[in-house]
Amino acid sequence: MFSKILIANRGEIAIRIIRACKELGIKTVAVYSEADRNSLHLEFADEAICIGKARSADSYLNISSIISAAEITDSDAIHPGYGFLAENSHFAEVCESCGIKFIGPTPENIRLMGDKIKAKETMRKAGLPLIPGSSGGIKSKEEALNLAKRMGYPLILKAKAGGGGKGMRVCHSDVRLIGALLTAQSEAEANFGDSEIYIEKFIESPRHIEVQIVADGYGNVIYLGERDCSIQRRHQKIIEETPSPAVDGRLRKKLGELCVKGVKAINYSSVGTIEFLLDKNGNFYFMEMNTRIQVEHPITEEVTGIDLLKLQILIAAGEKLKIKQDDICFRGASIECRINAEDPEDGFLPSPGTINFCYLPGGNNVRVDTHIYSGYRVPSYYDSLLAKVITKADTRAEALKKMDRALSEFILEPIKTTASFCREVINDPDFKRGKYHTGFLEKFLSAKEE
Repeated sequence: MFSKILIANRGEIAIRIIRACKELGIKTVAVYSEADRNSLHLEFADEAICIGKARSADSYLNISSIISAAEITDSDAIHPGYGFLAENSHFAEVCESCGIKFIGPTPENIRLMGDKIKAKETMRKAGLPLIPGSSGGIKSKEEALNLAKRMGYPLILKAKAGGGGKGMRVCHSDVRLIGALLTAQSEAEANFGDSEIYIEKFIESPRHIEVQIVADGYGNVIYLGERDCSIQRRHQKIIEETPSPAVDGRLRKKLGELCVKGVKAINYSSVGTIEFLLDKNGNFYFMEMNTRIQVEHPITEEVTGIDLLKLQILIAAGEKLKIKQDDICFRGASIECRINAEDPEDGFLPSPGTINFCYLPGGNNVRVDTHIYSGYRVPSYYDSLLAKVITKADTRAEALKKMDRALSEFILEPIKTTASFCREVINDPDFKRGKYHTGFLEKFLSAKEE
């Protein structure tokens, strides 16, 4: 087992990792930027070390500074959390070359699944169904137009190295396709250093379903059910739940078993998530694999009783999975609302600043993962996520009632947050019935404006 883990991240996920380490008896090192000097994870860790200025490029993305911090503090492992360097194969390689364990999959796995085109081909060979589309990157506008003629509109352009909605464009005509191709290529180059774009058939009004997997280094793989992440704004998830209202036991088993096959095909070892689009007819298609812990992992923990962070650390330390698929039992329903420092009444503009008063909800089966407190200054340099409110109950309806109550207790002054907006969404009649898809919020917001 590791004696000391450096956490190459910030915010709520840094605290979540520290908690798992404490329960495993592992010492922790927090790193921080100059903008995060008042961050709570510094107080909870055994040691803390500044790694640079406020900008991510000068701190949380600065590989040499992070490695130096690990060496100075005698850390034998690094946990990247999510975001920042979590899916950076080069960082994983540097850790490996310095004799520091990267808590995650191998650099090869990260690189393979990070290349969306290669990932799709790999999963196709493993038996996972794919959305019809180009076999590789689009080299010219003529190639794009010929493909559109064969497939028919609507189509969607995606960046080969993409994520978070960057480099994505939906097209309904030839004119739109040509303009969007150039824009998507420029955006992909700016965000990922890779301008390659591929084309897929656009699935209208799908659900975004992801399956949580856990794999050790001995070929043992389990799946822990699905999460429905369809409530998104600009491809950024806001509300997630498990189980999905659109997935029954038969489909859950089918998805899970296919994911196990896909993971075994690449000799994967760590936690990970395989994402699908589920259409109105019950057909599903592989989208991508995330080779890290997900923001929304707590809802899976709530319905399975399994601590995913501890498992991830134990697997990285070389332990075998002690849980078999038949041991997994899904109990009840869980929902998560992401509370961001954004103003829903003003176009979701960021709302940084000092928190004068903070009160977090509690009570039976209410969990809040956060790093904020009264007096904390919310910096303007990073992701706007402040907290995750998670509720659990025997039924979905009860979990939603509990969430409504919890959100009504969430008080943060004077920072504007998405808490009240999430409350509106979960009280929408269609959402309550489980009748939603990835375009739900767009229609919801349009209806509000009218």
